Amino acid sequence: MISHHTSHRRKSRRLALSFAAAFGLLALVPLAAQVPSTRGGMGVTPYSNGTTFRVWAPGVDSVHVAGSWNNFSSTAHPMAYEGDEKWSVDIDGAVIGDRFKYVIRNNGGVHWRQDPYSLDVVSDSDDSIIADMGYNWQNGFSMPSWNELVIYEMHIGTYNDTTTWQNGNGTFDSAKDRLDHLQSLGINAVKLMPVMEFPGQTSYGYNPHSQFAPESDYGTPRDLKEFVDAAHGRGIAVIFDVVYNHLGNSPSESTIPLWCFTGDCLGNGGHYFYTDWKKETPWGWARPDYGRGQVREWLRNSAFVWLSEYRGDGLRWDSTSNIRAKTNGGGGYIHDGKTLMQWINNDIDAISGWKISIAEDLQGSAAITRDTNDNDGYGFDSQWDAGFAHAIRDAAKAPSDSGRNMDALRDVLYGRYNGDAYQRVIYTGSHDEDKEGYGHGRLPSLIDGGNSESFFAKKRGTLANAFMLTAPGIPMIFQGQEFLEDGQWGDRQPLDWDKRNRLSGINNMTRDLIRLRRNWYNNTRGLRGQNINVHHVNNSGKVIAHHRWQNGGNGDDVIVIANFSNNRYWNYEVGFPSGGEWKVRFNSDWNGYDSFFDNHPTGSVWPSWGSKDGMSHRGNVSIGRYSLVILSK
Repeated sequence: MISHHTSHRRKSRRLALSFAAAFGLLALVPLAAQVPSTRGGMGVTPYSNGTTFRVWAPGVDSVHVAGSWNNFSSTAHPMAYEGDEKWSVDIDGAVIGDRFKYVIRNNGGVHWRQDPYSLDVVSDSDDSIIADMGYNWQNGFSMPSWNELVIYEMHIGTYNDTTTWQNGNGTFDSAKDRLDHLQSLGINAVKLMPVMEFPGQTSYGYNPHSQFAPESDYGTPRDLKEFVDAAHGRGIAVIFDVVYNHLGNSPSESTIPLWCFTGDCLGNGGHYFYTDWKKETPWGWARPDYGRGQVREWLRNSAFVWLSEYRGDGLRWDSTSNIRAKTNGGGGYIHDGKTLMQWINNDIDAISGWKISIAEDLQGSAAITRDTNDNDGYGFDSQWDAGFAHAIRDAAKAPSDSGRNMDALRDVLYGRYNGDAYQRVIYTGSHDEDKEGYGHGRLPSLIDGGNSESFFAKKRGTLANAFMLTAPGIPMIFQGQEFLEDGQWGDRQPLDWDKRNRLSGINNMTRDLIRLRRNWYNNTRGLRGQNINVHHVNNSGKVIAHHRWQNGGNGDDVIVIANFSNNRYWNYEVGFPSGGEWKVRFNSDWNGYDSFFDNHPTGSVWPSWGSKDGMSHRGNVSIGRYSLVILSK
């Protein structure tokens, strides 16, 4: 049994969130004021009929600005050296919408470069654009408490209507048109896979060329703001995925705009990149130099542009294990990477404590979500728990019941970091698990590769979803999982929206689970709580049951029973924490979800006094094969 515990840091952030929400402060105070866009004056700053340009270019002979206003002259507008390796100039007539590049002369070479702080670009290797960042926001928004979050991982390029599928890419607009679907499910947070400019027209997004500009094939900065605004108007938070562990793939001057930015490569990629052993990553020699002050500021400022200019409600950091160490948490410790993460997380806390910072570290380290002042932690609020995904996927896809390990499922139900269940994000699928490649794929296809809409694929796929949505932690759904999308996911694979209609009952099951998870009807409050007691584990019968509660009592205590076997149980006895009527709030075997389900009958349980499973009462439950039921008083 695990009881409530919350670290000081998370408690203080939750209190700030609760206080702000209670008094309407989040909706009343413009987020631009809450989280300033601290670009430090770098990049471009438009003024009336002109623009200020500022760039860091160490050790060069000169810098000019060539743009559409001067016919891209490489000499018409020289920048002045202002000290501290920075150059600047005010140019009248350079206005919003104009294209430009910096022309850097160094040791006899002439190098045309994008602005490292570009807020908009023509394409990954083309001109920067003086961006129009003005926008009239329509919707205020209050971030849900983190124990109420249900996250939906979304890839903009594949999240669209197939009728608008062009050049392999969806857009911010086409994804915006699908937000009503998410709202109807009860989703209250979307995690966007990286939307920063990347090479080509299709990508997972984890090879960014820019840290400030949205992917041009997805749309403009305004298009992205309209997406965020529309999400907020539907009560949906937006979490941006950021990639600070490496820049681009196959690093070279032709593939990464910042590579050898000044023309001086310093033995690797120039001033933005490490040049010693720390340069090596699993994706090439392209790790940013976290020890160089200007690069640290550049990365920090990027984080706050997504949180401020785009009113993001949080960040998900890709592969933090490769920021703090050479290779996945090992192969050489990088202290500067750790202090960079601490710095940014502390600043988020200080400025906007209700914004969430999530790490994808995957090394099982509690230090990642520990307070920076507590035993040298990294300061993240939550982290992905791949161990949960592996355990439930193994149980669901095992070809025979004998291969399902109830002890492993018990262990992942108890999983948490620093005594806090919400310091972990739990899931059954993600862009990694479901991606193209050997051994990967969406769970229904792994269960029954020949027929992902077979009875067993549906039953065990929905059982896995239900198990995840009733477990302690922040649950996350990967796009399409709500209607059992199948196959292998890739950046050229749009969702099959016909399946949403064809399997509308499964989609409704996901909706019902999310509503219960969020205590929609005020009778399953315990599913938002910290407390869990996995009181029944039957490894031979493949049944597991647990008790969830926040404070306990009617409308709070919840019993979840999952049957991972192909056997029906009519009078299965499990323990209950109290007597009285326990009503069935959910039965995944209901044939209203799928006409081929068994519709095994369930009904209220009236537990009798008598010890069972270490609890004070005992009751008989009816449960179908590969099914999950939820009961509460």
